[in-house]
Amino acid sequence: MEFGIAVATAADSWKVVQRAEELGFTSAWFYDTQMLCADCFVAMGAAAVQTSRIRLGTGVLIPTNRIAPVAANAFATLNRLAPGRIDFGVGTGFTGRRTMGLGAMKQGDMEEYIRVVMALLEGETPEFEIEGQRRKITFLNPELKLINLRDEVRLHVSAYGPRGRSLTARLGAGWLNFVGDVETGVAAMQAMRESWDRGGNDIVDLTAVAFALGCVLQPGEAADGERAMAQAGPRAAVLLHRAADEALSGLPNTSAVPEALAEAVAGYVELAKRFEPPDARYLANHRGHLMTVKDIERPFVTAEMIRRTTFTGTQDDLVERIGALGEAGYTQFTVQLVPGQEAAIEDWARIKAAFG
Repeated sequence: MEFGIAVATAADSWKVVQRAEELGFTSAWFYDTQMLCADCFVAMGAAAVQTSRIRLGTGVLIPTNRIAPVAANAFATLNRLAPGRIDFGVGTGFTGRRTMGLGAMKQGDMEEYIRVVMALLEGETPEFEIEGQRRKITFLNPELKLINLRDEVRLHVSAYGPRGRSLTARLGAGWLNFVGDVETGVAAMQAMRESWDRGGNDIVDLTAVAFALGCVLQPGEAADGERAMAQAGPRAAVLLHRAADEALSGLPNTSAVPEALAEAVAGYVELAKRFEPPDARYLANHRGHLMTVKDIERPFVTAEMIRRTTFTGTQDDLVERIGALGEAGYTQFTVQLVPGQEAAIEDWARIKAAFG
């Protein structure tokens, strides 16, 4: 099983990516959440010239936020700096759209976007719709070697439902999945394997990346202690954000709320109903999303919530839980490092080492 890192993109994310490469991590995924993070392509460019082996990917790009030829150009440019090390991770959107008060885009539109981007990267001349018109487009000067269309840019799709998994299988793409607990992660992996098989694919060709947040605890360290709250708490808080989105805007909530956490979630939702400004409460709701636990959220992010939604535990516990994901079919475990907690990569390197 391979190990990767994910970052809430900063202009200087290359520093932690460089360290990840030194420690043997195989991938670095950069969040493309424009209202929260730095620009992923700028940061990936810097990482490309500071590393030589680690793969660099968008985790994930949302098509509505970048037109297809611009995205293709960015990938081809990165591929010139880091030949054969670039991954195109794409999804219908959660954080990058919720920060603008929007739900997910239509999957059919994402599929069309993927078609255009991948065709361009393969040197083809696809038709592309812009401003209501269909136009043929292509890279006009690839022979000048300003970009790289020779080496493959791998496609990976973030998919949580049956239609998304079916699309992943039909495209023969890698699969990206955010995992909070082993049971749910294993069930999702089984569903993906079934979709992959129905698509007529060989199971050995399926790459499956489990994204997670968590904290490697010392013996006796609390799951809601200072380190765990900083490193894992932001993932637990997503449970609050999703519930508030549903209550305030009617946006779908795909995160079931366990009975043990219902009181804390309900308390946060009541607080969120008073966020300002009244016509854009989503701004306060998603500030710090997957990056920090805001002071107003702290009373609602409990040790139980962290345990249920993140990979937080002792080294032995985490090795067992991650090993179960590997046995289920995941080929990579990727841990997100939150801003200011980049040193946690050393803890996760020890987890990685346990897998040889």
